[in-house]
Amino acid sequence: MMIVSRQGLVVWFHQMKHVKHIKKYGHMVHVSKKLKYAIIYVDQDKVDQTTTALHKLSFVTRVDPSYKPFIKTEFEEKVKIEDKELDYKMGI
Repeated sequence: MMIVSRQGLVVWFHQMKHVKHIKKYGHMVHVSKKLKYAIIYVDQDKVDQTTTALHKLSFVTRVDPSYKPFIKTEFEEKVKIEDKELDYKMGI
């Protein structure tokens, strides 16, 4: 089984009745009725094709890509707090 890298897209739209059309473009994870957006996941190599296809739809206002795959998640080491004498009774 091959693992495919995925990327999220936030699709903003005018009305909730168009959500079923957005499902065709990727795996829908979340839909906000109040703010009128949907989060879909697509293959990372098809992100550009999918965003251009979604922009062509009349009911889509904006498409924002997720930058999560490009954020460094490996941390080097913990920040060590030096041992200091803390005066908790200061100001009393």
